[in-house]
Amino acid sequence: MKTVFRAVSIAALALAVASCGDKTAEKSADSTATTSTAAVPAAVNPAGADWTKVYAATPEGGFRIGNPDAKVKLVEFASLTCPHCREFHESSMAAIRDKYVASGNVSYEFRNFVLNGPDFAASMLARCVGPEAFFGLLGSFYNDQATWVEPFTKLTPEDNKRLTGMSEDKQVAALAELGQLDAYVRTRGIPRAKFEQCLADKAASAQLTKLRTEATEKYKLTGTPGFIINEVTQEGVYTWADLEPKLKAALS
Repeated sequence: MKTVFRAVSIAALALAVASCGDKTAEKSADSTATTSTAAVPAAVNPAGADWTKVYAATPEGGFRIGNPDAKVKLVEFASLTCPHCREFHESSMAAIRDKYVASGNVSYEFRNFVLNGPDFAASMLARCVGPEAFFGLLGSFYNDQATWVEPFTKLTPEDNKRLTGMSEDKQVAALAELGQLDAYVRTRGIPRAKFEQCLADKAASAQLTKLRTEATEKYKLTGTPGFIINEVTQEGVYTWADLEPKLKAALS
């Protein structure tokens, strides 16, 4: 299953919350498939590095964990408000990390594919803390998706009218505050001053927009989650049950 991308302007992104509230989508039966226990050969690692603790920001704008010279480079484009992205992370991330990344043969890179305003604001905050802390916040945003998204679904017509009247560079920060993201991230290591700094970063905002464009124009993705293996878009792949055989084939 996937969440379908709808092309909208950044101004519209600041107000769109419909896709965030979808907590009733059925989980694909395949997404909970049992992970194979077949051994993955270890990559040559003379330095003895623990690849599961090697983090980096990539030139493309994503955050990577693992061996930068891995034979297989897995990229996921995903939204923080997408229920199917959450399902994928719940069913797969432990296996990706412990079985594939740890071997040194696969690196995993997350690139944000924002779908709406709450997603944009949360992504700005998660990306602001750097590669290692990013993955911790990513897990929190997925684990708590229903909780932190809920305040955005309760915005009033007056709230939306006020947001519409703001300049684009003010909309996302105002939306984040209306959605109580400041309180959510404060308990996760982002104090108020950092919250404001992160959401005011124009370069970071532009990077998110660029990633969104790259996802649709370069990789031809139409929904989330979407996966790229060694620069090849994996069509029709949305679950761990779909993706793991592709990884094994690339490793063979």
